[in-house]
Amino acid sequence: MAFFMESLDTTILNTGVPAIAKALGVMPLSMKSVLASYTLSLAVFIPISGWMADRFGTRRVFSSAIGLFTLGSVLCGLSSDIHILVACRILQGCGGAMMVPVGRLTMVRTFAKSELVRAMTFVAIPGLIGPMLGPLVGGLIVGYFHWRVIFFVNLPIGLLGLYLVYRHLPDYREEHPSPLDVVGLILFSSGIALLSYVLEVFGEHSLSGLEILGLLAISLALLAGYGLHSVTAAYPLLRLALFRLRTFRAAVAGGFITRIGIGGIPFLFPLLYQVGLGFTPIQSGLLMMPQAVAAMSLKATMPGILARLGYRAVLISNTVILGLLILFFGTIGARTPLWLVVSQVFAFGFFSSLQFTSMNTLVYADVTEPQTSGASTIASTMQQMANSFGVATASLATAIFIPDRFRSNPPEMIHGIHLAFLVLGAWTILSALTFQELRRGDGAAVTQSKAPLPPAAGS
Repeated sequence: MAFFMESLDTTILNTGVPAIAKALGVMPLSMKSVLASYTLSLAVFIPISGWMADRFGTRRVFSSAIGLFTLGSVLCGLSSDIHILVACRILQGCGGAMMVPVGRLTMVRTFAKSELVRAMTFVAIPGLIGPMLGPLVGGLIVGYFHWRVIFFVNLPIGLLGLYLVYRHLPDYREEHPSPLDVVGLILFSSGIALLSYVLEVFGEHSLSGLEILGLLAISLALLAGYGLHSVTAAYPLLRLALFRLRTFRAAVAGGFITRIGIGGIPFLFPLLYQVGLGFTPIQSGLLMMPQAVAAMSLKATMPGILARLGYRAVLISNTVILGLLILFFGTIGARTPLWLVVSQVFAFGFFSSLQFTSMNTLVYADVTEPQTSGASTIASTMQQMANSFGVATASLATAIFIPDRFRSNPPEMIHGIHLAFLVLGAWTILSALTFQELRRGDGAAVTQSKAPLPPAAGS
């Protein structure tokens, strides 16, 4: 339910970006702060999710996360300007920061490694219904109701989620949890927040080039300070020693680089369809649905693909394919046949889902039971950081290629988005190099199933 609620919220909001921007009196590209602030909040608060789950138990933390996410959603719907909306999205992100990683940690502790790919594939299906319904629901809400309803939808879903958590979720906790690394939390969170802010304002005229370079230097210094601190700390916030594991390093670091290219695509699609091509929000939502349909309908084939080809072959080839598909998005225009657009989006949905399944499960291939909490925390943090940076990169790439982003016409918007697709596609193709260090048999522990899949907890 939590996976469904979070994915539904994100995809509904993407479709409503142009309408919300118009209602709040800002340019569509300025809405990147609303999207990026949420994912940034996830990246800042996810690092303490593993510690909180160990300290207070998965059930209590998970239910609190759903409650906070729901409260933030309601406040977002009541927001009157973009600054208040960004603040409420940060609050919403505080709740979301503990939903996905704690849920993933619960699964890792429930299922054996040999069943992990099949278990995550099975449990991910409800989470894929959100992206499938989200674009269409968002289009219907914007077209027939009001953009504020986008956020109010989470209220009944959140209440149902709380009921299901108390009825079905296992309650795992550590008998003797380690103390919270407060110094590490301050260094890492402030460094990531500042770095994300620099990416957001880069290319704008609110700060000079020297000021941006200064902020960038401070953020990198804070992150470097955390790196040094983690070496000497007895209980570091993020156990960077896990990067010594080849499979973990490839999954997390390679996944981070790859997601920067992929993460901005959901932000660009509604802008291309609605602002550039003049489609209605409902038409835009329908054109985004094939991605989620492909991901859900073909999800059952992914464990077999990984078991047959192996992680190395899948991740290298699949990343290149995704990059090529993103490059082809740069050809979508007013004269592009509808069947071709649907086919491209459908293919992107399948290969992106295979990519995420591969990276998310490879994380746990070689980690031990005591390391699962730390591994889940690092993987979730890096994933959300990449998504935040992906939206910022996509927006920046588009803005660079538009002569005047405050007074751009549809042809200029289409041209800028097309060039942004080219940049993101080339980046994604090059990111395939990060998986070269994998070996042929890597990840076998999480693909060699030996028993039928047990029922998922709470199903």
